[in-house]
Amino acid sequence: MCLRKKKTTTKKPISEGRRSYHVVKRDDGKWEVKFAGGQKAIKLFDTQKEAIEYTKKMAENQDGAMLVHNSKGKNKGRIKSK
Repeated sequence: MCLRKKKTTTKKPISEGRRSYHVVKRDDGKWEVKFAGGQKAIKLFDTQKEAIEYTKKMAENQDGAMLVHNSKGKNKGRIKSK
């Protein structure tokens, strides 16, 4: 019989108190950052790149996760986790 040692990770699942930030393109062409399930935008940006850079910093500082919603192409509506 072989006993295996369980791997330990430092990342917490999103469900265990981690904040989840979403980067979403609005109908007016701006990109917004908001919490998962939130109604109001935390901040608006003109480009996706600016929104992602801001959200990465927020997620790192708050031990959170970032999800980017695609705006066009074959993966429209899918989520890419960062």
